[in-house]
Amino acid sequence: MNEQKFILLLREGQQKAFGKLLNDYEQKVFSTCISFVPNKEDAEDLTQEVFVEIYNSIHKFRGKSKLSTWIYRISVNKSLEFIRKNNTKKRFAILQNLFNNDITVDKTLSFTEFNHPGILIENKERSEILFSAINRLPKDQKIVFTLNKIDGLSYKEVCEITNKSLSSVESLLFRSKKNLQKLLYDFYKNDNNSKF
Repeated sequence: MNEQKFILLLREGQQKAFGKLLNDYEQKVFSTCISFVPNKEDAEDLTQEVFVEIYNSIHKFRGKSKLSTWIYRISVNKSLEFIRKNNTKKRFAILQNLFNNDITVDKTLSFTEFNHPGILIENKERSEILFSAINRLPKDQKIVFTLNKIDGLSYKEVCEITNKSLSSVESLLFRSKKNLQKLLYDFYKNDNNSKF
């Protein structure tokens, strides 16, 4: 079945088409979400939100890009939205702390998932350090690095998802690698007991 026919079936609300969509994209969406939000439960919730968004917005999809590109774009946007909301909660918790109110520890970005499909690192501590460093990259660098190096998407796919030129994506990837090298070097320089 070609993509146009498949999209038409999705727009008509055909259950079989949505079943196929879930089978084809659930793991890919989860992998993208967990790359940005490395907590299994949160990534699972975000994956569900992505598919709800697809269901609600499929009639708006005009086919100017591939369906997979559109789905990745929704996955990245939902993940970044989650991170933004989480950062707002953290700022509010800091304010509460300043005024001596009880605050709860926010563990939404705790590193609870180490079997990430795109990362094959034996040591959990190393995985945590790597994801922590990736999360400290500037937003555009983090998105491009995650899509290309963690999720394994091609430069062309990254360009389509981010609406950036090839030279811009290459530049962001180059800077992200340099920044990661520095972040990881600084971490291990300050931690005399660690060996990466």
